[in-house]
Amino acid sequence: MNSDQILTEIREANLSYLMLAQSLVRADRDQALFRLGISEETAAMIAVLTPSQMMKIASGNTLLCRFRMDDDLVWGLLTNHGKGAANDTTSRLHASILMAGRHREAA
Repeated sequence: MNSDQILTEIREANLSYLMLAQSLVRADRDQALFRLGISEETAAMIAVLTPSQMMKIASGNTLLCRFRMDDDLVWGLLTNHGKGAANDTTSRLHASILMAGRHREAA
């Protein structure tokens, strides 16, 4: 993949993310704050973006979204390879609880 393809992929991901974020914020603000890991102020800005503003923001060369799992514990819980389905459900729940707690700390 060359650099032009990478930039095109980043722009498409940015636009998809902004569209999803705006849709979530407008449908259920509290869920959007939790699921996207954004602040109330960011949600307010996203909610009122026009399509042309979203296109302009998305056209940059920097990815707007980022991974919220930035430690080995959460990654280990989410990638629980080779373990049973019941344990997988418990691990995902544990990871969700950890990420929710971190979102509350950041807010």
